[in-house]
Amino acid sequence: MRNVEQRKLLQRMRDEKTMNNINTAKTLKETDKKCPACAGVLNFDPLAGGLLCPFCGYTEKVKACEDDLSADELCITTADRLENCNWGAEKKIVTCQACGAESIYDVLQISSVCPFCDSNKVMEANCENTMAPNGVVPFKISESQAGELFQKWIGRKFFAPKEAKESSAAKCFLGIYLPYWTFDTDTITDYTADYGIDKRVKKGDKIQTVTNWFKTRGNYLEDIDDELIVATTNHNQIMLRGLEPFNTADNKVYKPEYVAGFVAERYAIGIKEAWKLAKQYISQRLNRNVEAKIKKDNRADRIRNLKLSTSFTNVTYKYLLLPIWMSHYQYHDKVYHFMVNGQTGRVSGTAPISILKVALTVAGVITVLVLAYWLGF
Repeated sequence: MRNVEQRKLLQRMRDEKTMNNINTAKTLKETDKKCPACAGVLNFDPLAGGLLCPFCGYTEKVKACEDDLSADELCITTADRLENCNWGAEKKIVTCQACGAESIYDVLQISSVCPFCDSNKVMEANCENTMAPNGVVPFKISESQAGELFQKWIGRKFFAPKEAKESSAAKCFLGIYLPYWTFDTDTITDYTADYGIDKRVKKGDKIQTVTNWFKTRGNYLEDIDDELIVATTNHNQIMLRGLEPFNTADNKVYKPEYVAGFVAERYAIGIKEAWKLAKQYISQRLNRNVEAKIKKDNRADRIRNLKLSTSFTNVTYKYLLLPIWMSHYQYHDKVYHFMVNGQTGRVSGTAPISILKVALTVAGVITVLVLAYWLGF
């Protein structure tokens, strides 16, 4: 079915004479090659940590220089392609080097699999409008392990129906590398605030809490390492955030072999917009940390009127591809989606809720509160 749809789309595009608006992309020789033992397709295997032939078991390590073990931090002031990339429905044509078939892909895709012969299609990772990734965090969790982690995850969902926990099974898994930016920066924050110290005083027959307020000011220094920003707009952002953290320090210099056999996507959110988002997240963290510092230094109970002024220096970035397994399951004719962190195994997704369990829990809490009230607690 997929082959037929590809052919129809390709023919329709030719008939409509839209080929001038379509890019052509070449595949890379590193992943066009076949298994030397049986001529099978070589895929990156998370458990082997290298290329693996699924037919004969031949393995091959990904060659890397000793000086290129991990991605370099790049200075943000020298980044040349800053803007977001929004190709919309723009497509590109890739000619398979194994069977000669032409396939249609979204421009954002870096890699995929030929729908005609299942050969790997790893394309150039940059074009005239985008930067290429300088690092990749390879898959460490296999597809079968992702399935096992999903079963454990759904089993721990307290409000999920028992039937869903016992019968839910992932339909299929898509291994995909999604684009992320990471930012390092040194921060210096000047702050002013009021801190309050509580004391208990007796007024008549009642004990009341009275707060004495004091003013404070100071500065706070913190070095930020690998602030992570999702660079795709094609997937559920809340679900992606639920997969964090990634161990981004455990990355490799980007090589097409790492994405062989997986789908990979270019960034849609450019570095300029990503840095704005990063500063927002960093500022929120600094706000929490400064508040904690003031409370600790002054043994304070509460803070008000906190104002920060932060300068960011020595800003560097990495453009990484991070590994994610995507899948879905069905319960009572409704589809629920979930993702698995391909490095750590953390699961994020949606699950059905048992109304009966929720009602019983609420009733139980209310009963406990009523009993506590009548017993005088």
